[in-house]
Amino acid sequence: MADRFRSTRELMDALADVRFERPPALVSNAHVTGLGVARALAAHDIPVIALDRAGGDGNPTDPPVTHDGLAPPSDAVNFAGAVTYPLDDLDGFREDVEAVVDAAGTEAVAFGCMDEWALAYAEADADGVRVPYAGIDTIDDVLNKARLYATCERLGIPYPETYRLADGGGPSDGAGPETVGIDGAAEALGFPLVVKPARKREFEEAFGTNVMTVTDREEFADVVAAAAAEGVEVMAQKRVNVETGRDHSLASYVPPSGVDDALAVVGNAARRFPLQFGTSCLVKTTDQPEIESHALAVLDDAGYHGMSESEFVYDHDREEFLLLDVNTRPWKWISLPVAAGANLPMAAYAAVTDAEYESTGITPARWVYLRDYLTLLSTDDGVGDRLSDADWRTLVSGAFEAGGRTEPVTANDDETRVNGPGSGATPPGHTDRILTTGAYRPSDPGPAAKLFETEFVDREYYCSC
Repeated sequence: MADRFRSTRELMDALADVRFERPPALVSNAHVTGLGVARALAAHDIPVIALDRAGGDGNPTDPPVTHDGLAPPSDAVNFAGAVTYPLDDLDGFREDVEAVVDAAGTEAVAFGCMDEWALAYAEADADGVRVPYAGIDTIDDVLNKARLYATCERLGIPYPETYRLADGGGPSDGAGPETVGIDGAAEALGFPLVVKPARKREFEEAFGTNVMTVTDREEFADVVAAAAAEGVEVMAQKRVNVETGRDHSLASYVPPSGVDDALAVVGNAARRFPLQFGTSCLVKTTDQPEIESHALAVLDDAGYHGMSESEFVYDHDREEFLLLDVNTRPWKWISLPVAAGANLPMAAYAAVTDAEYESTGITPARWVYLRDYLTLLSTDDGVGDRLSDADWRTLVSGAFEAGGRTEPVTANDDETRVNGPGSGATPPGHTDRILTTGAYRPSDPGPAAKLFETEFVDREYYCSC
């Protein structure tokens, strides 16, 4: 376990005294997603160095520095420290990472766990850093919603009705949905409608959210003008009549050899917090061949290799799944495919080192982030608990870590009630389910203890993932 979160200089000093037998993983950012990646790699004895920006107004270079993320206290993390935040200074980030690698005395493998970190590792191209995913141009083709939806249009994959805006901010390359004015979009979509950025992270840095819902033309025009002032390209999108509980994503690792050799698991976000548009807090593996084929077709068309999450929602009006987004990086519930038998981070690590990894098969599994799940249950009277008495006993006792198996899956399981008959959510036959968590694990108590510590003080971590 990292004994503390160090400044850049302290981290380099500490690394200089260590000899690594295999390339360490550089995991950024160092919160829930980074924790899941670190645990997945540590299960195969891969050393992990968690790198993140300093908390508050701290200088990453000199002590003292603060950090509220959940990964550094984990036994899966060997060292943790601050580096220059890439959105503030990409050259400074590159220099810090190269200094860390030089101090470690060996090459390292980068795992960017939020868009800005994944893009920064690819764009910085730091000496001594192996990046286990496609280059910056390929990533941008997938992350840029305008280009993503153009791909969907060409491949016949359903996506929400969307328009690029003539006054919508950043430069247009002509790809993607039709370009119209504000009035044209309002007439076509009606209100409320969704204002969505072509590149999510730029918009999030400017406005503190990655999407906005507007209720009238004046509000719509104000948001578009504000985005244009920031140089952020935005689009107008129909507000989808989403069927709650039927969000699905393909969790995958595509090797450089292509999608035919992909390691993939479909997850159903049965519960989100907040319920309608929040982040996942209860996710289950499921069988949805259509989701898998559509997601892999998009990744194949882009020539993308690496880890990714392809997000779909079910449109109640159109009665079909729509592709919303593709995240070319690990995500909050990355521990679910790992528990199910698809250790995607380890597959990525093995692809760029001499390590070996092969999945032994996929087992039905569930993932819960207890902080958000319990908050949802306690604040929304209309939400029922999807965990059984046996689930709660195995969670509280810690028995879920010993294989994590609880009651068997049957055709009458609660998953059928969540998704509806014939949804494909319940695997055929009668199979034990694995249960895993986002942070809480009695064998690795540091992250949960840190969560309790930060939950009841007057400060917030900058990212929910």
